[in-house]
Amino acid sequence: MSKNKHEHKAQPIENDTPEVEINDVDTTQVSADEEVADNEALKNRLDEAVKANESMKTDYMFLMAEFDNFKKRTLREKSELLRNAAESTLKGLLPIVDDFERGLDAIKDSSDAEAVKEGMVLIYNKLIKYLASNGVKPIESTGAAFDPDLHEAIAMVPIPDEEQHGKVIDTVEKGYTLNDKVIRHAKVAVGQ
Repeated sequence: MSKNKHEHKAQPIENDTPEVEINDVDTTQVSADEEVADNEALKNRLDEAVKANESMKTDYMFLMAEFDNFKKRTLREKSELLRNAAESTLKGLLPIVDDFERGLDAIKDSSDAEAVKEGMVLIYNKLIKYLASNGVKPIESTGAAFDPDLHEAIAMVPIPDEEQHGKVIDTVEKGYTLNDKVIRHAKVAVGQ
């Protein structure tokens, strides 16, 4: 055999089905059926997308309403906090006011200036201790270098000593800090 072993002789196949030519098949019907199926699939996807969009829109509206309620509640709480913030501070001052009233009553019947002075010092120390416990501290000024962040210069005093130039010579009014923030600058005289 000189022929290639892959070559076969064509043999007719017997088949009971009638031969149909491609031209006899209604391709318009097949493509219309496919188009209807595609349209149904697209319509289903569109319906799902619309439902998902409605769901997200509803969730968004609930979220916006919740956020609006949160803002209103926060503003109400902040307003209440500001209105009542001073309550504890003022409550702490009431015992000191009581001491002053008792001192004033005692002065009426006393002619002893030393006892009045002693009472005033006790009340003053109690007030200073209360302020310190609430974070209020005096600014130490006299003898310190002038610092515009802590001091307000109200006078310039000529000083012959060169070492005193730029330093606080006298404190006219004490300054105070609240938790390291200046709440009142010290009014000072500065050496020049």
